[in-house]
Amino acid sequence: MEPCHPILARAAPEGSDWCHEVKHDGWRLIAHKDAGRVRLWSRTANDLTAQFPAIAEAVGALTPAVLTLDGEAVVFRPDGHSAFSALRSRRAARAAQMIAFDLLEMDGDLRGEPLHERQRQLERLLKGAPAALKRSETIIGRGPEVFVQACALGLEGIVSKRLDARYRSGRALTWLKIKNPAFVRR
Repeated sequence: MEPCHPILARAAPEGSDWCHEVKHDGWRLIAHKDAGRVRLWSRTANDLTAQFPAIAEAVGALTPAVLTLDGEAVVFRPDGHSAFSALRSRRAARAAQMIAFDLLEMDGDLRGEPLHERQRQLERLLKGAPAALKRSETIIGRGPEVFVQACALGLEGIVSKRLDARYRSGRALTWLKIKNPAFVRR
């Protein structure tokens, strides 16, 4: 399943029909569970299951028999910032978390549902989930303010998504990436 790819934009959109999330500095990750077997893939279809066993175990512990999550594998530093270089370390196998931002499948294909519905179901699914799985927090509306705050915190930027958008593979104008021009990778 090819993931949706955000399009680089110069500014965050305004309006209550958009939500905004922190752009973590990590590896894009698709997690798929089917009848107890869990596989983790990068956005370029590399199998990362063995590299992130804690994430794979956490996905396996979720109750649906079939599910697919879209998110980012991230290792957080003590200051709360993500550390891209830590994903290549030995400790990443247990320290990495999947920050899930979309639910594509849960005992049935959800890609045709609007984002706000997929996010509602994702929130319910991840309540009480193991520590290696977190839901990406979203803010509805106020895109320019969210972006300014992300930059002030030294984050990579934000991803803005239309709440009524269906999930589609490839590049989509309903997912925008707004990068912090002063971001420094850690």
